[in-house]
Amino acid sequence: MRHFLADRTQLIDASGIRKVFALAAQLKDPVNFSIGQPDFDVPEQIKKAAIHAIETGFNRYSQTAGEQKLIDAIKQKVTADYGWQNPQCFVTSGVSGGLQLAFMATINPGDEVIVPDPYFVMYKHLVNMLGGKCVFVDTYPDFRLPVDKIEKAITPRTKLLILNSPANPSGIVYTEAEVRAMADIARKHGILVLSDEIYEDFCYDGPSYSIGNHYEGTLVLKGYSKTYAMTGWRMGYAAATEALKPLMDKMIQIQQYTFVCAPTPFQMASVAAMSVDMTSYVNAYRKKRDRMVEGLSKGYEVVKSGGAFYLFVKVPPKYPNATAYVQKAIENNMLVIPGNVFSEKDTHFRISYATTDAKIEQGIEILNRLSQG
Repeated sequence: MRHFLADRTQLIDASGIRKVFALAAQLKDPVNFSIGQPDFDVPEQIKKAAIHAIETGFNRYSQTAGEQKLIDAIKQKVTADYGWQNPQCFVTSGVSGGLQLAFMATINPGDEVIVPDPYFVMYKHLVNMLGGKCVFVDTYPDFRLPVDKIEKAITPRTKLLILNSPANPSGIVYTEAEVRAMADIARKHGILVLSDEIYEDFCYDGPSYSIGNHYEGTLVLKGYSKTYAMTGWRMGYAAATEALKPLMDKMIQIQQYTFVCAPTPFQMASVAAMSVDMTSYVNAYRKKRDRMVEGLSKGYEVVKSGGAFYLFVKVPPKYPNATAYVQKAIENNMLVIPGNVFSEKDTHFRISYATTDAKIEQGIEILNRLSQG
């Protein structure tokens, strides 16, 4: 048989997160700090809205850009959040779907994409599959936005800068001063910024500041998966100023030939979700964050996260790298993700504290034992 796989398939491997996710099914009642999804279920009123949508016939294709009722609600929120007049918005199949559309619409072979390191795993692999080149900018040890380093990384081939705040895997939330400084540099060089804001509602010590408030060349991607625990519903949206209308139009065209549209009944449920108060859930996760930081403070170097539900923790010096540490954790019936899944380094590991308080206590005990034993 002739060779049938495209060359681009050699540029990717199975997600390290998914490998650990599969491993979790084989262990008996593990402490699972690996997967980044809330441990609570979709709130009841949102479930009922989805069921009602199904029962009342919202089961066909929507328009490619999405159901108008949801688009109107998104535009209202975007205008309130950013002050944009006549924002360009459409519904995506999760933020992951929005990333694929954005990259397909912008990246030519050889184009450079600036990515602060550590980073969400999907950025690197999508860019590679499209023939682009990731230019990683080191943010260790504190994971702050390295504005000066990013400016030095800009070249004539730079097509895109990716920002993610609150960030996966570090949980860092950028300050207003940081995003203002970054906006000035992006405007100076005329580069497009993609701001991945999927975790915007999980922000514990103050507001989440977006570069979209300061730079008209920002493509914002947001979603419902994390806030409302609807990770399997695949709901998100893209938003931009009128200045980026040509990009948005092309992303919608590409959606016609890829995702077609986001799931229609869940679009209708997302309208209802936007009026649900999730404050109590966020407060509960703040307490989980505080307990994890406190519990690990003596045995580990921990940068306190400001949002999302992650900590990116430095491996104790007794281990050669994060991969070796994670193997030892698995032997102790605990699952965490090695840093090389999210980084060009393998010095840290990611904890997702999106689990029960009981599992957090059990996990803290195991983690501290691993640091000492």
